[in-house]
Amino acid sequence: MCECATTDGPAAGCAFWMADANLLARFDGGQMTSDGGLLWVARADEALGLCAALAACVPEWRRGPVRHSLRALVRQRVFQIACGYADQNDAATLRSDPLLKVACGRLPRSEPDLASQPTLSRLENAVDRHAVERLAEALVDLYIRERGRGGAPAHILLDLDGTDDPAHGEQEGVAYHGYYRQHMYHPLLVFDGDTGHLVTAVLRPGNVHGSRFVVLVLRRLLRKLRAAWPDVAVELRADRGFAVPKLYAWCEAHAIEYTIGLIPNPALEACAERLLAEAQAASAEQGGAKVRLAGETTYRAESWPHPRRVVFKAEVLEQGPNTRFVVTSRAEEPLAVYDRYVDRGEPENWIKDLKNALQADRLRDQRFWANAFRLLAARHPPPLAPGSQRGPPATRHPPPAPHQDRWLGPRMARLRRPGRLPPPQLTPSGSAPLAAPRPPRALFPPAPLNNPG
Repeated sequence: MCECATTDGPAAGCAFWMADANLLARFDGGQMTSDGGLLWVARADEALGLCAALAACVPEWRRGPVRHSLRALVRQRVFQIACGYADQNDAATLRSDPLLKVACGRLPRSEPDLASQPTLSRLENAVDRHAVERLAEALVDLYIRERGRGGAPAHILLDLDGTDDPAHGEQEGVAYHGYYRQHMYHPLLVFDGDTGHLVTAVLRPGNVHGSRFVVLVLRRLLRKLRAAWPDVAVELRADRGFAVPKLYAWCEAHAIEYTIGLIPNPALEACAERLLAEAQAASAEQGGAKVRLAGETTYRAESWPHPRRVVFKAEVLEQGPNTRFVVTSRAEEPLAVYDRYVDRGEPENWIKDLKNALQADRLRDQRFWANAFRLLAARHPPPLAPGSQRGPPATRHPPPAPHQDRWLGPRMARLRRPGRLPPPQLTPSGSAPLAAPRPPRALFPPAPLNNPG
């Protein structure tokens, strides 16, 4: 295939020659937008009040008259992330996008463009530690409000997890992590294990232990949960990166049930040795079939002040034997306890969603607290976050087709739409023409025939 540039001006473009076809791509389509789903995102934000809550926590660094309100800046930043534009540089062209302007409260033609990249950079760098703490608290308050919308829950399951966030240059807080073998940040994430909501996200330096700050974060979170719902039962689930006595003791002191993975050691392996032999014998009798058994023991490590219940799994696979251990305060049968523990694998998918769909690991500011802001901004672009129960307004049916991604956020936000918007005097029910072949069109119900738009 060959290509070359054509003339300058409105009709500029590129010509492509292939063996069996010629294609001319021209940039004279007029004012267009590639983010038709922004109308949906903007309406969801109005319902949730997310950007307003974030903006209230950001300190005003400017003096005198301002062109862009803090709320407009936050909306622009969050909506860009929702559409898949994680970098500030994207504002150089997106600031004039007609639908993004409408979503941020400006008319597409008659009012000025949105903020530029330098302004968004100053927004993020205006945030300090205290502002980040206020932002995190505001988002937890939002979670509590949405979680309790159908009534006070009787039980809350918190899933803890950490993830790697590779560094880009000499940034504050970046350090080498031996397990991941890279320079990185090491965010702490807390999910609601029943609904999938990301309750909070805490940016941490790259070389900290997986359990660093977890008790501090849980202490503040538990205070808010029990202030909202005094009788709620709270349960904790985490992998072996959080297996530290301080966390066990804190859970026991605050009546929190927990199931946490343990790193195997010779003493634990000896406890599971007999059960593993039974599993191997059963597998041999069944012609090498997979066999999984579960047992329990009372175990006390040297750093523990008292013994605790440990549940273990002994499994025989084609690849060989597999044993796993969890420490727990739950009283169910061993296999039920272990099965409940392995359900925590779902947060791994939610983390992939955050990274792949919203690029939450694209933290490229120099300052640590600016990157903490970016992590929180990517946490809940409404209604795109894991566990969000708000679909497109009045379009929560039909469900996504089986072939579609688990998380349709950026796909929905980037529906192709012409920039020829309805006149300002029209109501939001005016027409919004979208491209006919787009797969997500099934998510929008048919419009009434008498719709004036």
